[in-house]
Amino acid sequence: MCGIAAIISRVHLIGSNLCRETKEELPLEAKKDYGPVLVTIDNLKAALQRRGPDSLGSRKVLIQLEHGNLVEKAGTFFDDQVDKSRDTFLCSGKTVNCRISSALETVGTQYVGVNGMKSIAQLDFIGAMLQLRGLSPVPQPLEDASGNLLVYNGEIFGGIHVADGSNDLELLLHELERCCSSDCLEFNMNGSSNAELGKSIPDVLSTIKGPWAFIYWQEKSKTMWFGRDALGRRSLLVHWPTCTDSRFILSSVSPLSFTEKYAGSNSINGLNNEMANEVTGSTHEIGYWEELPCGIYSIEFKTSNENAHLMKEGLFGVVQKHRWRNPHLTRVISWDRLLVDPKVEHVIPIQASQLPLPVGSLTVHSEPAQRLLSALRSSVMRRTKIDSIFQTSTKKFGEEEMAPVAVLFSGGLDSMILSALLDQCLNPQYIIDLLNVSFDGQFAPDRVSARLGLRELQKVAPMRRWRLVEIDATLLNLTAETTKHVMSLIHPADTYMDLNIGMALWLAAGGDGCVDGQICNFLQENQHYYKYKSEARVLLVGSGADEQCAGYGRHRTKYKHDGWRALHEEMRLDMQRIWKRNLGRDDRLISDHGKEARFPFLDEEVIQTLLEIPLWDIAKLDEPVGKGDKKILREVARLLCLEDAAARPKRAIQFGSRIARESNRKNFGSNRAANHASAGSVKIDKYTP
Repeated sequence: MCGIAAIISRVHLIGSNLCRETKEELPLEAKKDYGPVLVTIDNLKAALQRRGPDSLGSRKVLIQLEHGNLVEKAGTFFDDQVDKSRDTFLCSGKTVNCRISSALETVGTQYVGVNGMKSIAQLDFIGAMLQLRGLSPVPQPLEDASGNLLVYNGEIFGGIHVADGSNDLELLLHELERCCSSDCLEFNMNGSSNAELGKSIPDVLSTIKGPWAFIYWQEKSKTMWFGRDALGRRSLLVHWPTCTDSRFILSSVSPLSFTEKYAGSNSINGLNNEMANEVTGSTHEIGYWEELPCGIYSIEFKTSNENAHLMKEGLFGVVQKHRWRNPHLTRVISWDRLLVDPKVEHVIPIQASQLPLPVGSLTVHSEPAQRLLSALRSSVMRRTKIDSIFQTSTKKFGEEEMAPVAVLFSGGLDSMILSALLDQCLNPQYIIDLLNVSFDGQFAPDRVSARLGLRELQKVAPMRRWRLVEIDATLLNLTAETTKHVMSLIHPADTYMDLNIGMALWLAAGGDGCVDGQICNFLQENQHYYKYKSEARVLLVGSGADEQCAGYGRHRTKYKHDGWRALHEEMRLDMQRIWKRNLGRDDRLISDHGKEARFPFLDEEVIQTLLEIPLWDIAKLDEPVGKGDKKILREVARLLCLEDAAARPKRAIQFGSRIARESNRKNFGSNRAANHASAGSVKIDKYTP
């Protein structure tokens, strides 16, 4: 897990309205520029370093004019990790010339850069690193011999080979260096790039299996590339230039200082109403930050006589969104399932050519639950393979007490399956931490099911040391600072439901709680109940199971009213908006503790496997709750000998932990009043703990 950010200053963007969710075109001339009052490099660094505590670096690129040539002056800065009280940097730099047309001489500049040269644009790259792979630390931003820069937040689980002891950041930079420039991205009628020009950047990124977000400066084409994977499993927020802040900004997370202003009134820290309205969204649908939609984007920097009179900056960037190049990936994105309605499929024979994936990928002799179990086991194995990074943790905590991987654990169906599979994939010498949060002590439904789940896991895997970490909280003991901080992490999400989920998830991921040594068979200095904080850097999360296996109540409603096809469309909608509703938010909440969330149910092969299985084998919603919903996962649980978990009904974290009940009572007076007000979708105007 890493934190990444980039800022482009003094560049007019063309085509940005085609790449954002809101299609409103912004004016060419800014009405008024308030300057960088909301987001600064320093507060971005502070937010990002919580995600990547192992190293923090920045890179500045100045695009300048000298004798009619475009000149780029760059410097690299890595924050001192030994003594954070000192402002110490390591600096290296270089100058690269790029021949351009004489039209550049007519472009005016108002800013002076290094060595007295006039700067027409500035790009800042920031990268914070949580080292989970490689034999030695690799700081970000990373530069290659060609002058390309990469900041990357992700894991490569397939598509590009990453050998043991290798770092995927270095390997990806090497792959991208060999790509053609943006000028080569001309496609044939079938959508593939011209072979004689080599691979393009979208070609490379489309092959990666695993979660990622990236920002990449391609030196030879003077183009900045950025984006996030097709499912949106890693957060990347974007601020598109506006009249109040003309910069283009990308960041893994919103800084806390920004959200403190956001959460206030319309006279935020003395700003006038025009700025306040933009920040709070009280009069405009467009807020300062947006979740960047999944995809690959580029901004190519150009100058032109024809455009110079339109912009004082003298430089413009052409924004483009690029197509995915992997046909298997596009099928996952479209989320097409051919076998939807048993009444139709039993009448019309299915031809092999109609199947959504190649026939060779289907194991027709295997039962659906067995096929899914195999795919899930492989997914967990890919995400929990112990690499050299854990050697450091072993030295710190000792081999006997080491828990390198934890599970966000409610004792429900999804987390029980992940825990049982983790036991099969992880060396028996390691402890597995099960992280459970409650806002009602031992009485919350998730605490009850977690203790029951622990007992079942101990029966199924008696040789494993399971450690249930019980994290207790109440709204009364949460400080104002904690609430503001969590609000900054869920932003731009802004409803009470998001805050309730966010608070529960953030506390659970922190792993700071107590262990009942008696039920866990852990005794510490003869203490029955003792404090413990999980140091696991990898957390397994069950996101994606409900969306793909009809686990929500609305799925049952849709099926009862409109049948199988409507159910499929509702599930497809859930999968195609999960990046915006869940994944970006959850990534920010978990990674804030310097930990990485991994989502085995959202593995590409798991998704493909589920799409190959007929919908009526996925769920049977004519049957009662706890039986027909997520039918295939209940069968997987039984294959793992988790009979009790297989019959457990679904509860969302905000209800199972009972934070929703406490929040409703505090903010609406009662659960009844909250339900009447549809509290889950109510936006937070001002939250006071």
